[in-house]
Amino acid sequence: MSHFPQTDSNQRSPRVQLNGSVAAAVMAEGGQRARAKLQCISINGGLLQLQHQLSAGDFVEIAFHTRSGAIHGMAEMLHPTRKFQSACLQPFRFIALADDDHRKLRMALDSALDRSFLDPVSEQIQAPPGF
Repeated sequence: MSHFPQTDSNQRSPRVQLNGSVAAAVMAEGGQRARAKLQCISINGGLLQLQHQLSAGDFVEIAFHTRSGAIHGMAEMLHPTRKFQSACLQPFRFIALADDDHRKLRMALDSALDRSFLDPVSEQIQAPPGF
């Protein structure tokens, strides 16, 4: 069974900033392949750093690895947000994920959000004197 992510216009999905630490493989409809780096990810999509922009509206397959396992899904490319001399940042939205891929993505996001929420706080908490 496939999962078709729906956006909720009332609430924005939490994003995890990856800053290019996760490599992704992108395959366009014509079979052309591109390597990319995930800059951020959410349950609905993400932002890729690509060497060459893809056309907005293109349907692609995206695959990447997380601690929860490999994730493979179909996505629609959106308009690039920034262009540089040697790269561009281009958002995408998931249009179809297998149930297992959706579960792994949700687990990876929940784990990353828990860590980013707890880590700064745990550094600030100090035991009271005499404890």
